Order: sequence, then C-alpha cells, then structure tokens
Amino acid sequence: MKIIKRNGSEEIFNRQKISNAIRKANTTVEEKYRLTEVQVDRIVDAVILSCEQLNRTPSVEEIQDMVEDQIMAHGAFELAKHYITYRYTRSLVRKNNTTDDRILSLIECNNEEAKQENANKNPIVNSTQRDYIAGEVSRDLTERILLPQDIVEAHNEGIIHFHDSDYYAQHMHNCDLVNLEDMLQNGTVITGTLIERPHSFSTACNIATQIIAQVASNQYGGQSISLAHLAPFVQVSREKIRKSVIEELNAVGLEPSQETITSLTEKRLREEVRRGIQTIQYQVVTLLTTNGQAPFVTVFMYLGEAKNDQEREDLALIIEETLEQRWQGVKNEKGVWVTPAFPKLIYVLEEDNIHEDSKYWYLTKLAAKCTARRMVPDYITEKKIQELKIDKNGEGHCYPCMGCRSFLTPYVDENNQPKYYGRFNQGVVTLNLVDLALSSGGNRDKFWEIFDERLDLCYRALMCRHNRLKGTLSDAAPILWQYGACARLEKGEPIDKLLYGGYSTLSLGYAGLYECVRYMTGKSHTDPDATPFALEIMEYLNAACRKWKAMHNIDFSLYGTPLESTTYKFAKCLQRRFGVIPGVTDKSYITNSYHVHVTEEIDAFKKLEFEAQFQRLSPGGAISYVEVPDMQNNLDAVLEIMKFIYDNIIYAELNTKSDYCQVCGYDGEISIVEENSKLIWKCPQCGNTDQDKMNVARRTCGYIGTQFWNQGRTQEIKERVLHL
Repeated sequence: MKIIKRNGSEEIFNRQKISNAIRKANTTVEEKYRLTEVQVDRIVDAVILSCEQLNRTPSVEEIQDMVEDQIMAHGAFELAKHYITYRYTRSLVRKNNTTDDRILSLIECNNEEAKQENANKNPIVNSTQRDYIAGEVSRDLTERILLPQDIVEAHNEGIIHFHDSDYYAQHMHNCDLVNLEDMLQNGTVITGTLIERPHSFSTACNIATQIIAQVASNQYGGQSISLAHLAPFVQVSREKIRKSVIEELNAVGLEPSQETITSLTEKRLREEVRRGIQTIQYQVVTLLTTNGQAPFVTVFMYLGEAKNDQEREDLALIIEETLEQRWQGVKNEKGVWVTPAFPKLIYVLEEDNIHEDSKYWYLTKLAAKCTARRMVPDYITEKKIQELKIDKNGEGHCYPCMGCRSFLTPYVDENNQPKYYGRFNQGVVTLNLVDLALSSGGNRDKFWEIFDERLDLCYRALMCRHNRLKGTLSDAAPILWQYGACARLEKGEPIDKLLYGGYSTLSLGYAGLYECVRYMTGKSHTDPDATPFALEIMEYLNAACRKWKAMHNIDFSLYGTPLESTTYKFAKCLQRRFGVIPGVTDKSYITNSYHVHVTEEIDAFKKLEFEAQFQRLSPGGAISYVEVPDMQNNLDAVLEIMKFIYDNIIYAELNTKSDYCQVCGYDGEISIVEENSKLIWKCPQCGNTDQDKMNVARRTCGYIGTQFWNQGRTQEIKERVLHL
C-alpha cells in the first residue's frame, strides 16, 4: 500500500511511522494517560484496515485523522489533545514552504496529483511543468491574498469548487466560441503580424490553426470553431484552380470541354481540401500552447450554417473529409493508427441528414462509422436545441457549445440579430450537492436552509470571478479583444461592456445529484419516487441564477459540471468529513452533474430519455453519453441511437473503447486492474503495465483523455456498465 505525501508525491506505507508518532505523543502525557503497546498496535491495525477500505491511496492528512479518531476511541483524550496540538504546530511551520515543496515535487516528476490532474497534459515535459509551477504560485497568491478566506476554505474542504484557481491571479476567462468568420473574412493580427483574408482553402485552414493556438494561450478553457466559416474558401480555391487548369491546358495547345475542366478542377480541389483538413488535424494534435497542452478545441459541423446551396455542398465536402480523416486516426510513435484526443468533433443531426432518404444521409452514416471507431463525433440535435434555446424574439437557434459542454444562452445584438460567435464564459464555480445533503443529516428543512447558504457562497465566488475580469484592458489579450476572436475593441479599452447584458455568462456548476438524492430519499434519482426531488433541486438552482441575473444584468447560467480530477477531490473530502456511507461516499468519485450513476443498469434509450429532462434544466451546459461495446460491426445500432438522440435530447455522445499496446501490438480494450491497493492499466494480452508504452483513449468529462487519470476517475471508468 502507498500513501500520498503533502507535496503530492507517493511513498510506500510504513506502519512504523504511525507507531513512532503515537509513542512520541505518549511521552508528552502523564503515565496514567498513556496507551499500552498493545493498544498502540491495535490503533495501527485499525488505521491500516480503514486505509484498505478506501480502495484508493490515502493521504498523510487522512491517516493522521484516522489516528486521532482511534486514540479517542480508546478513551485516551489527553493524549489525543497533545497529538492534535502537535499536528497544528507542525502545520503552521509547513505553511511557510508548502508551495516550495509542491513546486520541487513537480520538477522532479514525483507529484502524483499533478501527474493525473489533467488527462491531456503530460507532466514530464518542460512546457507543462512551467505551467504547473506558475499555477502553484498563482494558486498560492489566490488563496492567501485574492480570494475571501471563507471561499478558500469551502474550496479546500470540497464544499464548492472554485474552478481553475491556478489562473485566477491573471485576468483570464474560461472558454469561447471563436468568431473565425470575422477573423478570416476581415483579417486579424497575430503577434503583431497582419494576417489578411486568405486566398485559398488550405491557407484558411493554416490560419485557423494559428488562431486556435493563440486563443488557447490567452484563456484556460475550451474553444470552438465552425467548419462553416471555412466553407467560403472552397469556392475561392475552386476559382483559382479552375483558372490554373485552363491556363495549363491552353499552354500545351489543348481546348478541353467545360466538363473536362470541371472534372480536373474538382479533383484538384478535393486534394486541397484533404490537405487543409489534415493541417487542422495534425496541427491541433501537435501544438503545445503556453499551458503545456494541445488546445482544447471543438470543431462544429452544421450544414444549416451554410449561406447558399453551393456553400452547403462545399461544407458537406469539408465535413466528409474531416470524418474520413478522423476515422483513420493519427499515427503513434510506432506508426500505428490510434485515436487522437483533439480536435473534438460535433456533428449536427438535422432533417437533411437524419433519414435514409435525406440528401446528406451518407454523411450521417460516415459519422456513425467514425464514432464506432474513434468516439467522435458527438451529436447536437437541431430540432431539440431550437425548441429550447429561444431568444427574446421567440426564435430558436442551433449553435455549438464552447469546448466540451459549456453552452451560451440565447442572445440578440444591438441590431436585433442572434449572435453566438465571439462570445465567452467568464468562469465557473461548482456546488457539491453531496456535501450539501450530508450536512443536512437528511432533514429536508435543514437541507433547503443549508442550500441557501451554499448558494450565497457560490454567488460571492462567481462575483469574484466577474470582478477579477472587470477593468481588464483589451491589450491583455489582443487576439481575443482587439483582433476578432471575441471582439474588436480599441487598444486600451476595457472589456467591461462584454461582461454584461448576456454577451458572456457566469456558470453555476453542480455535481453529485445522484448521491445527493440517494442520501435524502434512499433511492436513485431514476426512481419515479425520487425524480421529483431531483428536479426540484434543479429548479432551485435555476431560480438562484435568475435572481442573480436580475440583480446585476449578468447572465448567470446553470452548468452540468464536467468533473475530471475534482470528482476524486470531492470524494476524498466527503469521506474525510462524513466517513464512508454505503451508496453515497463509498466510491473514490462522485457522479458528474445529473448523470445516471455509472454502475446503474439502464439501457441506452431510457438513459438518454431520462437525462434529457435534466439537460433542459442545465442551460449553461450539459452532455449525456451511452457506454457501448465495440460497434464497428454494428453500425445499424449506432444509427438507431443517433436517430433517438435527434428526437429526444440536445447533446449526446457514444463512449466506445480505442486502445493499443505498443509492447505486443494488442488492439482492443486495455484493462484496469488492482495491484497493491492501486488501480493500474494492464494489457490483457502481454501484461504490460507501462503507461508510456500503451495508447488508451477514454471519455472522461466530455473530452477524450489520453494521458491517464487519477485513482477516482480510473475507478469510475472501471465501473462503467454498458448501456447497449
């Protein structure tokens, strides 16, 4: 068994250290208050048993809490008092160099928490380490100086989660819908260099990747671009290629027919589209931004955004090539085609592609084929999103989320026109619903009373996010605020006007609805007797957002939080505060947002139908998934699920498996097994457990992760049941 030290590194569990600590405390009290050697051994045995029951690696602090509990359980209260006093004294000493210790452990690559914090960051490479080191300094400033102490304490206790505190010291925001159309059509500036309107599709794709990298380096969340904004440049290239073809043929004395010219033009055009899409695919995968990771970028594929018939055909061509290339994958260091994490793809289901006799049904079949092999694209339903995303003019709109699931709320600009691209999210604070329930002790009246207290805490934390952005000058991130990604403000102009009136959003996140309802009702929220209570909680959260919006003219929006590493943090905090409660805190993770618990047996269609009602109540972002086996030989079933998605839910995805062992060449599902009280990944064919010699791709929080996960998320992945 191992333990996690205070600096985040791991070491082998040593029972002698516990014995020595108790014996030292023994010598500080009178003999009549001391424990016997037998009692000391019993305490150590009890602590070891408690650690094993956690089914994860305990921290030093958790072990010391267990020791305290056991000392008091033996009636040695005087000794316990001395032990607690000693711990407190030592903690004061450590406060002076905690940040230093964590930074040093990052540099030496023995900080287990950092290694598994983000499934798409490699903590070994220098660029990632620099970001983590800067993050530690920023987090230290944030906790000591910038945030109110009650918010810091609530965050550290897992009562709330103040997202991305490592970026709070800077005036940065969460995520964007990049206005690629404006930047390509009207030009932009990148690091002081003017980038004019491109004269070909391939150049437009190259510029798009530069924009993506610049945007990712100036915010900390996800971003989305639309392929529709690239589509006009297909015609630009077509005209350019056609002219070149005619000149080449005339130069050799040929007078070809229009049919021949068109055929040659379209053949060359298809090749340029292929190269352009390949540029986006490989640039995004290989780019490292200033925060040490590939850009968290989503590519939106929606035929309905085309402005005319020709552009629609060209957009279909781009979508087809994008899906073909993603189905193929990218080559790993062994030259084997594997599943990349980025860019994330979203395919819109609409009347022109959802039926067998639809004009673009062939694209939907290709999307199904790609999903079955590479887990993307995910699916947004034009019909359902237009029903629920209604602007003040009463019109529904279909538009992408920012990154993995953050949806902007409907907005109409000063010209009474809908606007989505160029908007952004200011930040997120998530409420731990499980802690709320447990703090109430199951008493409904007390539950709602504490609910109000916790919502006030979240509100004040969100206003900290907002106020941190107020006064930010456009010069802080020219690519965002001056050159079109989000706005075209003047140099030296504050971004304040973009923070109000619904142009941007603040997100109130929530997590653990299942466990919350389970504790309060004794039943899963899928049980008809418990579902009304779950929906009541959702309505209560939305009411708070409406109240805050009316107070400040800021668009607060309820967000189904995609916990990644925080699912583990929340679980550990709950166990520390409330112990292990069967069905509630007995896992090393808590459930994302409103999701059905991963261990609950439910079929794909019922799951999507059930979760659709919670997506409706999560206007700030939500995504649902179904866990499926290898579907590459059963595409008809994939298409049936897609049709069901179209009729029932805004945004959903299928989770398949896509792994590869570099040692033996195994191409199947890499297993998760337990060894020495720790979950590890293991090739079922050759037994390889070296994570550097395998490619594993799993959906974790909307995005696909490829760098492995902490113990909580790994347990959650291991326990997922199939829905089909």
